[in-house]
Amino acid sequence: MFHRISAAAVVICLTSSVALAQGAKLTDPQIAHIAYTAGEIDIKAAKQALDKASNKDVKEFAEGMVRDHEAVNKQALDLVKKLKVTPEDNDTSRTLSKQASEKLGELGKLKGAAFDKAYIANEVAYHKTVDNALETQLIPSASNAELKGLLQTGLKIFQGHEQHAEHVAAELK
Repeated sequence: MFHRISAAAVVICLTSSVALAQGAKLTDPQIAHIAYTAGEIDIKAAKQALDKASNKDVKEFAEGMVRDHEAVNKQALDLVKKLKVTPEDNDTSRTLSKQASEKLGELGKLKGAAFDKAYIANEVAYHKTVDNALETQLIPSASNAELKGLLQTGLKIFQGHEQHAEHVAAELK
């Protein structure tokens, strides 16, 4: 149930970008901000896991999330500087941040194996949803070829994260 609630919350957040546009596609500055925000959310969750996780595999997964998401976000920042684009905060990125903060609060109350399972379940749901949003909304809406390429690279990395999280989740049962 925790897993389904997490996935539903993220789906609502990410699909709100379509409702926000009402027929108009997202702009590249909005897409850049949404993608960057999604990475920052996972970095914060992973850092919380590094402090709270009790399982070695969960800690290793979290280390990978920090490393990979920081690297992709650095590439994103370098690209927006190169293109002289200012990422644009929007309803989707604000909602993502708000709900992530609430989720970190929920996870922060857990300890030991309960934390490990909840964190990994949330990571599976989060990566499934972000991967879907990249594939169906953000990549198709991107106008700039370099931004689109970075999002496509990110999608491949995040699909690997999803598979890794599923593997860790299966081992925790």
